[in-house]
Amino acid sequence: MVLPGLAERAVGNDYWRMVAGTAGTATGRPGGRVEEEPLYLRPRVDPGLASLLRDAPFLHALCDALGSPLNVLLPEAVAGNAERFRSVYRRHHLAGRVYFAHKANRSSALVRRLAACDTAGVGVDVASLGELRHALGCGFTADRVMATGPKDEEFLWLAARVGATVNLDSAGELERLARLVRTYGLGRVDVLARLSEFESDGGHAGPGTRLLSRRSRFGTPVARAGELWEALERHADAVRLVGLAYHLDTTGLEEKARALERCVLLMDECRARGLSPRAVDIGGGFGTGYLADAGEWERWTTALSEAVLGARPPLTWRGHGYGLRNEGGTVRGTAALYPAHRPVAGPGYLDALLSRPAPALDRPPATLLLEHLNDLYIEPGRALVDQCGLSLARVLDVRPTGEGPPRHLVRLGMNAGDVSLEEHGVLVDPVLLPRAGADAPSGDGPVGVHLVGNLCLEADLITRRLVYLPRLPRAGDLLAFVNTAGYAMDFHAHRAQRQPLARTVAVTREGGGWRWCPDEDYWPLTDPQGVPS
Repeated sequence: MVLPGLAERAVGNDYWRMVAGTAGTATGRPGGRVEEEPLYLRPRVDPGLASLLRDAPFLHALCDALGSPLNVLLPEAVAGNAERFRSVYRRHHLAGRVYFAHKANRSSALVRRLAACDTAGVGVDVASLGELRHALGCGFTADRVMATGPKDEEFLWLAARVGATVNLDSAGELERLARLVRTYGLGRVDVLARLSEFESDGGHAGPGTRLLSRRSRFGTPVARAGELWEALERHADAVRLVGLAYHLDTTGLEEKARALERCVLLMDECRARGLSPRAVDIGGGFGTGYLADAGEWERWTTALSEAVLGARPPLTWRGHGYGLRNEGGTVRGTAALYPAHRPVAGPGYLDALLSRPAPALDRPPATLLLEHLNDLYIEPGRALVDQCGLSLARVLDVRPTGEGPPRHLVRLGMNAGDVSLEEHGVLVDPVLLPRAGADAPSGDGPVGVHLVGNLCLEADLITRRLVYLPRLPRAGDLLAFVNTAGYAMDFHAHRAQRQPLARTVAVTREGGGWRWCPDEDYWPLTDPQGVPS
């Protein structure tokens, strides 16, 4: 079944207008309360996923065969994203590498497809022993692997043994690594030194200037960098400094530009001590735009404040405020929500960061990197798997709530761990895929529903938000949660109450249709059926 009006760049502007009529404006009501109208948060859908969603019979057949929930991945999309990041490097004449932050998705198909990319420009960032073993087994050579995150002895030993680059968090971690190298007669290990708390030294930004940087439990504070340089000199027989790194938990361009500039200057200090760093690793945090329409995001967040104040009916299950609260008629708190509509994200965000003049030297970071002959490393996770997959759930049961305005509970064949958009503060509507040949239930227009999971827990909500669908679903329909490959489809998956974990499949376009294989059976040198290409 083809969804009517399903656009190439966004799911169904025409489709949604046909069934909704409005975009969710509010109208007045006696007593100051706002009348409720549908508030949509329609997903942004690029051509690959849009084409897949139009083939509803194929997706239904997959779920019939493999069960609900089901994750569907497009490996070719991750290769396209990597190339878009690499194009930003070329635009700024920079060398370096794009490291995929493996923790964003545990898929074999995605990692194998990246391993088949340009070996000089694409690597993988692993944050555990298991991820390191997985990356090596998927085809990455150790020179394209960076080990980050908390590291136990086994993780450090294998990274050193195979020759991966180790991103060090502290002088203590460096000591442990050097001891392993000497104890087991391993070769010198290439390392990066991760720094943090750039606000602790504002000397390069001018007198009285405080560098803005969030505190982090990862990395060595800049104020203690001297201790790290001494440790690197002391263990020069075991490790080789190849660069400096940071990872800031912020979307602020100014903070990241300050940190990048500071790293460039600190690398000059390292060279003056006889060390030879050549790269700056700026981590991830490039963001993803989940929604097609900025106006819908603005309307919904405004309406959330109105609902918290009691000026309109609740938008959420039991009045959940996403961090906002009503204190004496004033909204207090901060909404714990991901900025789901981001006009600048992914490769565009990297381009903006490299083009923005850094504060101390008043030159763009790209210019600073070139002037100092530095390479650039990045570690995108969510942004590199943008538009690479979706999660499907079968509708199991639909029933009215029996209270307040007409509402329905829609129980799905998945739980909150299977599609953890809410866990990351991402709000986006699912796409309804009716079963072909089924009679549509009576009732016109959009309907507000609460999506609940299959666990015997009151807290098992797929989304706390009231979701509007074009019509009331029925048992057997599918809901497709779009763009879940980044942290949402398997990051929090579990086997609570012995519910099945979602299977994952990789799909590729062939002629006018789709072919699929289990995620673990996908290899870039074959088609999805295992036939050499």
